[in-house]
Amino acid sequence: MPSDPALVLHQWLSPAFPVGAFSYSHGLETVVVQGLVHDRDTACDWIGTALQHGAGQADAILLAAAWRGEADAIPGLTALALALSPSRERRAETLQTGTALAATITALTGHDLPEAPYPVVLGRAARLCELPVDLTLKLFLQAFVANLASAAVRLVPLGQTDGQRITQTLSSAIPALAEGAMHGDTDRIGTAAIALDLASMSHETLTTRLFQS
Repeated sequence: MPSDPALVLHQWLSPAFPVGAFSYSHGLETVVVQGLVHDRDTACDWIGTALQHGAGQADAILLAAAWRGEADAIPGLTALALALSPSRERRAETLQTGTALAATITALTGHDLPEAPYPVVLGRAARLCELPVDLTLKLFLQAFVANLASAAVRLVPLGQTDGQRITQTLSSAIPALAEGAMHGDTDRIGTAAIALDLASMSHETLTTRLFQS
């Protein structure tokens, strides 16, 4: 494994890493069908809300808590992460991607990682591999935005350049979010993204679906 933490994290968070993140839209597919997201600006606003007021910031705190905690903290963090999942599909998303992440990193590194929600696995893996929490948080949040921007490109649809503009625009919020999550204090988790949660709950009722959430 490369000794450069940035190279390790870029590999883990790459779309090529086999966790299946590309198949989840985080409820975005619902609002595209409803016409609420229909261009670059509305997609950027929706993804920005998810990043700053939804699962993005909550998962960042869970990641930091898993990085700072010991192995016996993982079950409690797992239970909290699942409790924060607003729908059956979002619960499956974080569990399935987390399980795939754990299996692949375990095969690559030999570290024994739990089957747990994605941010919990990533935080624990980064700790065991001695990767810095600040860099892990920033690249995790960047990957979160990039994955949803990719979904928007396919769903709205948008051009590839517009997708990159969304990622570029929202990247300005990432350093402050990472800094705020650094402490890993789960008592400070709080979301204000009810519309996103409702979209996630409604996704399974769509007649035609391209994504799993």
